[in-house]
Amino acid sequence: MGYTLILTEKPSAANRIASALAEDGVKKFSKNKAPYYKIKRKGKDIVVVPAVGHLFVLNQKGPNMKWTYPVFSVEWKPTFTEKNNQWAKKYYNNIETLARGADEFVAACDYDIEGSTIAFNIFRFIFNTKDGKRMKFSTLTTPDLIYAFEHASPHLDFPQIEAGLTRHQLDWYFGINLTRALTLALERVGGYWTLSTGRVQGPTLKILEDRQREIKKFIPKPFWQIQLEGVIDSKKITALHVKDKFWERDEADNIYKKCKGKDGAISEIEKKQQKQYPPFPFDLTSLQRESYNHFGYSPKMTLDIAQNLYEMALISYPRTSSQKLPYKIGYRNILEKLSKQKGYSELCSRLLSKRILKPNEGKKTDPAHPAIFPTGNTPKKLNSYQKKVYDLIVKRFFSVFADPALRELMRIIISIENEKFIAHGARTIAPNWIEFYRPYSRFKEIILPELKKGEKVDVKKLDMLEKETEPPNRFTQASILKKMEELNLGTKATRSHILQTLYDRGYINDRSINVTELGESVIIALEKYCPEIISVDLTREFEQEMEAIQQGKKKREDIIKKAEKEIEKILENFKKNEKWIGNEILEGVKKYEEKMHNIGRCECGGELSIIHSKKTGKRFVGCKNYPKCNNSYPLPQHGYITVLGQKCQNCGLFLVSVKTKGKRPWRLCVKCGFAIKKKKAKK
Repeated sequence: MGYTLILTEKPSAANRIASALAEDGVKKFSKNKAPYYKIKRKGKDIVVVPAVGHLFVLNQKGPNMKWTYPVFSVEWKPTFTEKNNQWAKKYYNNIETLARGADEFVAACDYDIEGSTIAFNIFRFIFNTKDGKRMKFSTLTTPDLIYAFEHASPHLDFPQIEAGLTRHQLDWYFGINLTRALTLALERVGGYWTLSTGRVQGPTLKILEDRQREIKKFIPKPFWQIQLEGVIDSKKITALHVKDKFWERDEADNIYKKCKGKDGAISEIEKKQQKQYPPFPFDLTSLQRESYNHFGYSPKMTLDIAQNLYEMALISYPRTSSQKLPYKIGYRNILEKLSKQKGYSELCSRLLSKRILKPNEGKKTDPAHPAIFPTGNTPKKLNSYQKKVYDLIVKRFFSVFADPALRELMRIIISIENEKFIAHGARTIAPNWIEFYRPYSRFKEIILPELKKGEKVDVKKLDMLEKETEPPNRFTQASILKKMEELNLGTKATRSHILQTLYDRGYINDRSINVTELGESVIIALEKYCPEIISVDLTREFEQEMEAIQQGKKKREDIIKKAEKEIEKILENFKKNEKWIGNEILEGVKKYEEKMHNIGRCECGGELSIIHSKKTGKRFVGCKNYPKCNNSYPLPQHGYITVLGQKCQNCGLFLVSVKTKGKRPWRLCVKCGFAIKKKKAKK
């Protein structure tokens, strides 16, 4: 008699599922360091075996594939067929061996599009079956896992599978074909750089470039404000003329002269109280944005941390778009468990004293998972990054059950010679949820003194301020995520990776996102000759098509055929303009490379730059005035080198960062010849 084989997405999940389901202990085995677990439940033998994410990837079909486009002939191949993924082979072999003795297969990968695709490929290519049972869970806690096993669906989740297979194929079609087209266009005009674009990557870069152009084209417009600083019973008050901005200086000047040297009086006092409702529970995007705003963590870093917390069974599944917390998760049970953790007991007891616990929920839903919430399990060992994100999630969970805050808004009018000056105040009367979300709740407290109508104001100072309008802000990683979500570009799980790819390709840099010369040249070239590649509308259209597949309203084959026709049309136009596109990008590559390789000024006045020798293949720093100037400095020959914005305090040259695989980046000064230690942030 065979056993039940449970497939998980990662080793950590396999361990937790085996431990949760075992009724008589867990036996751990390992083949070439690939683990699996044997347990018994209700007399039945069960084996739990992990994958390590995707064990199959899409590849071009056929031998001796040449770099050409368009190409639509693809097939799924084991990931270990690629040089960089040899480590996956032992997991593949492990699953293949264990599948032979099984008579029942259960998918327990993450319950989303990616997890469903991972499971289906292993089922059909290794298990030799296209169906099996499906466990569905949102946390890796013991009760949830037992329930998911006991109530497993009799079939795999085919709507998610179909949507996943479609997404992978579309992303491959757009990514491979468009990337090849860009790279070959550059190579054919004598340039070389690692270029890429894709279905979502191109439109996202276009949005960032549009904002940058808006900033560059912005022409400041002067305006004036009249501000008074006064005193009432030794209490200071500041107010602006009610018109706020004066676009004509003469008008502002006349009012300023009219009021100068005169005292005022309180002519109006308006007070009102306003409820400030708690925030919604976290979906992935709002967690990433809040983590960036408070800790400066990139969206990808936050997702990685949240995934780790999920695998430790400390939070629910993070890749969710839901702002709903269903009653069945057990609000009181979670709060009771959290109350036993250091620093949370007092807040928990206050919430548990409420007769009814009802979360303040948003409109967004997710068919697979609720909003992100803490499970209540006690953390054992968390690093400093994990502690911060965990605390943020816990405090957010507390806040959604708390009462609305009560804020008092105050508006005071000071009159001088019939000219009105306005002062605004705001204070918190009852903090309620704000206390539960500290230190992440931020509200400005502007306390105005208690005043009476008719009171005299001793004007100590009257200023006419000259200012200029300011350009729109650059996108941050938090704000571009929000924009991508609004435009339906990518998914909750992929947006952070797309953003990281733009950084890695050198298309963008800085926290306040700046599009580099390279990124600009790609957008300019595509705008001129092939705008469909960076079309937000086209990308959004295919996102909607995939949602329709997941809802069972459309078929994968139809959407794939539609995509093939669209790509053929795009690339036919691209080939006609290949030379012009290549030349446009080549100019950007040269400017970007020159800027990125510049180390600073040489003693002779020339520029010091990173140079790759064609003769020796080695890299070094040399002066551009060569052969008149022979100044040069050695560089490490291994690792990825980046010129940093920080200068050496001794010689004034820019420092460089050297990053080698598996090691932390280190910084050095090429001239002084020593490594620079990164200063630790003050606590």
